[in-house]
Amino acid sequence: MNIIQGIATLGLLLLPACSFSDTAKTPALTAPSADMISTKKASRGLYTYALARLRFLEGDAEGALLHLQDAIAEDPKSPFLHKKVAEAYLKLNRPQEAVDACETAIRFDPDYRPAHVLLGMILAATGKDREAIPHFEKAILLDPEKEDAYVNLAVSDLKVYEYEGAVKTLKELLKRSPESPVAYYYLGKTYDRMKLHREAAGYYRKAIEIKPDFEQAMIDLGISLEGEGLYDEAAGIYREVISVNPANIPVTQHLIQLYIQQENLEEALALLKTLPDQGIEGKEVRRKMGLIYLELEQYDEAIRAFTAILAQEPEADTIRLYLGTAYAEKKEFRQAIDEFGKIPKTSPVYFDAVGQTAFLHKEQGNPGRGIAMLQEAIAEKPDKPELYLYLSGIHESLEQPKVALKVLTDIEDKFPKDSAIKFRIAVLYDKTGNRNASIARLKQVLTLSPEDAQALNYLGYTYAEMGIHLEEALGYLKKAVSLRPDDGFILDSLGWVYFKMKRYDEAIAKLEAAVKLADDDATIMEHLGDVYAAKGDHRRALATYQRVLKIDPGNRTVAEKIKKIKAEMGTK
Repeated sequence: MNIIQGIATLGLLLLPACSFSDTAKTPALTAPSADMISTKKASRGLYTYALARLRFLEGDAEGALLHLQDAIAEDPKSPFLHKKVAEAYLKLNRPQEAVDACETAIRFDPDYRPAHVLLGMILAATGKDREAIPHFEKAILLDPEKEDAYVNLAVSDLKVYEYEGAVKTLKELLKRSPESPVAYYYLGKTYDRMKLHREAAGYYRKAIEIKPDFEQAMIDLGISLEGEGLYDEAAGIYREVISVNPANIPVTQHLIQLYIQQENLEEALALLKTLPDQGIEGKEVRRKMGLIYLELEQYDEAIRAFTAILAQEPEADTIRLYLGTAYAEKKEFRQAIDEFGKIPKTSPVYFDAVGQTAFLHKEQGNPGRGIAMLQEAIAEKPDKPELYLYLSGIHESLEQPKVALKVLTDIEDKFPKDSAIKFRIAVLYDKTGNRNASIARLKQVLTLSPEDAQALNYLGYTYAEMGIHLEEALGYLKKAVSLRPDDGFILDSLGWVYFKMKRYDEAIAKLEAAVKLADDDATIMEHLGDVYAAKGDHRRALATYQRVLKIDPGNRTVAEKIKKIKAEMGTK
């Protein structure tokens, strides 16, 4: 972006990448006022200026500059002409000379407001906001009724983190122009920067109320709602923007990403199908569609999407890895191995391909071949922690937890800050009956990664199962839920710790929510049945246990619980 575009976008320089788009406008040339034409020489200067303006309209900034310099030779003290020279320099992306020209205009007339505004804008666009601020303040003093200097001053205040100054300036503007949508919009931006998203949303709504087609305010309202965690409401705002302006691809892309984050994959897929599928952006569209198809277990569609990309870009190794994964999930192991085998050793995803290939050999009944592949890869690249995780994983899948554990404990000191290795060691210690060692490793994981929802969940659930440190477990699990609120398994853990604390109503609320998110999981449903039974709600307990048996018909423990419930109901 050149300097004139930077100035033209004005406050939109402030907007983050997720604000999606901004439109550049060239400052218009305006005719001088009559008091600037006081002499014949000045009149000749005006004629030469008219020629410069014509060059501007033709897009010839160099020619315009030459005429302006001729005009200044006739009228050297005209602040108007020097300001126009500054505009010409901006068009030529020569900001320092534009600054010099503005300063010359101000030297000849310290109260020439347009030069102060333009100079402030140039300084702000080049990152010199603190130097720009006095010029905007001067412009306000010279004409308190004009809006532009207030807005520019507020934007510069924001960029130097003077939030209170920005609020004060914008509220002063609203006293003079109570229906200014721009003032309300930038108040919203200011409060967003202060992390006061609710207040920000209110100002954005006011800006939209005054100017219903204020698209950027709608976009930033959506972002502010996301900041409050109101994702459905934010998605509604973005849908409204797209309905009015279907060509707003950045908003569409952001909404797709929001849907993916919220695991609303069907909606994301539907929107992706509306985007162009050609060129670089088209490749990204097909990549996302392929990954969503993979997540939705629509493997044929995923294979088609990835194959289409590879037809145009055969060396796209990450896409080939996805394609191999789609074949593997479809149980077409030979095709999967063939695709993984096409990934060269120089590729960043080569060792992922080796790991997946090793597992596929195990799935085909030849685990020894897979283990040998991984051992060979480790000998070649012993500094790749993922290779040890793959090797351990194969032994674990072969029900060899002690061997799997040894693979990782042997190299644990080599990767002291690798939380993934420590987490798998914790799981394997738990599987081998050493819960104290498991808990110790989980705490190490949380020291390295305090926001690791998986480790928080595992530790909290372990305490709940052991019936110890329940308050501590509750803290871990509440934090895990805050990090992954739509994870049914974590909600199950939280419900289970409430059950252990005999807080049955809270347990039921969490477990019912967990069942909705993972309605095919027998363990979660059994937990819900246990809480109903503990609370004495035999009818619901029985119905829930019967649902468990539909999922897991061979579950003898639940069959016994059903017998017991029926016996208790029969005595009443």
